[in-house]
Amino acid sequence: MCDYGSVLRVPHAALWYFGMLSLSFSASTAFNSPTAIVGRTTPAAASLRMGVADMEGVGVETGGKVFDPLGLSKIASAETLAWYRAAELKHSRIAMAAVTGWAWVSSGGPLFPGYLSPSEGVTFESLGRVGYSAWDAVPENGKFQILGIIGILELLGEAAVKPHYMSGGTPGKIPLLWDPLGFTAKLSPEALARKRNSELKNGRLAMIGVASLVSGHFIPDSVPLLPASM
Repeated sequence: MCDYGSVLRVPHAALWYFGMLSLSFSASTAFNSPTAIVGRTTPAAASLRMGVADMEGVGVETGGKVFDPLGLSKIASAETLAWYRAAELKHSRIAMAAVTGWAWVSSGGPLFPGYLSPSEGVTFESLGRVGYSAWDAVPENGKFQILGIIGILELLGEAAVKPHYMSGGTPGKIPLLWDPLGFTAKLSPEALARKRNSELKNGRLAMIGVASLVSGHFIPDSVPLLPASM
């Protein structure tokens, strides 16, 4: 049986897996969905498009307009758009963690000492530093524990959102993890808006970064400047 406590401290294996999860929705969440949810009493397409046009995340990178080449925002309800935005933020944050973890381990950063699983003799160092080999080296019981913890946090996070982001709440605001030190409470609305915009842009870049790392792992030499062995 894999040691439960030590599995929680396996960022280089878990973050690579989180990077895989972020790719699952990166295509559908790459466009901007509205930060303020359009009310249920205004379902008309014109009102919905107005809500999308006023959202955060529009900048020079998107040509000064909403990046939605597939036109998904035109066929989605206001609730669905709020879900898109929440998914985009969630996977952006996962991707930022995944890129940081991948870069740290691949660059030779120090790993945790000791055992990941004392019962099976698996150390953190033995997981390796190349691509998905770290995740593959985690014992099966450890993988189930990591996935179980992710699921529990997901359920708790969704249940803790009051009001829910699909019912007028703020997409991406998770009470369990949202600014526990209270830094945002001291910011002006303008400064807070800039930081929210920065998070969106950095998260989108991180999703592209994770996609590049994954491509470089499975297709050697497919990404310029990345080593052949990922």
